[in-house]
Amino acid sequence: MNNILFMVNMRCYHLGEDVRDGVKRKHKGLDIVCNDGSTIYAPFDVKLNGKAVPYKKNNAINDGVTMKGEGLCFKLFYVKPDKYSGSLKKGQKIGTLLPMQKVYPGITSHVHVQMCDESNPTKYF
Repeated sequence: MNNILFMVNMRCYHLGEDVRDGVKRKHKGLDIVCNDGSTIYAPFDVKLNGKAVPYKKNNAINDGVTMKGEGLCFKLFYVKPDKYSGSLKKGQKIGTLLPMQKVYPGITSHVHVQMCDESNPTKYF
């Protein structure tokens, strides 16, 4: 297991088309590669603003959190947060990457970062 500070060990996937299971979807964020079970830390002081889920249907990775900080609002998907409300200081644990391999065997496991307004988050990384 590796421990990452939110913005380390990053591989970016651009916004645009995502094809999975033969279904086209719009990719609305940035993916940060890390291993299942990795600890995810706050990149700066943040306020946690509730649960955020990527799917309408429940599965083992359908969890995440909405966060605000540094004038930004963003969502982290595929993370089991330690809590959904309150505040965290830079470097404090947000949560743990969920087991993506159980749902999508062979996928590159990652945290998905999506701006609340669905704008492109790339410039912040």
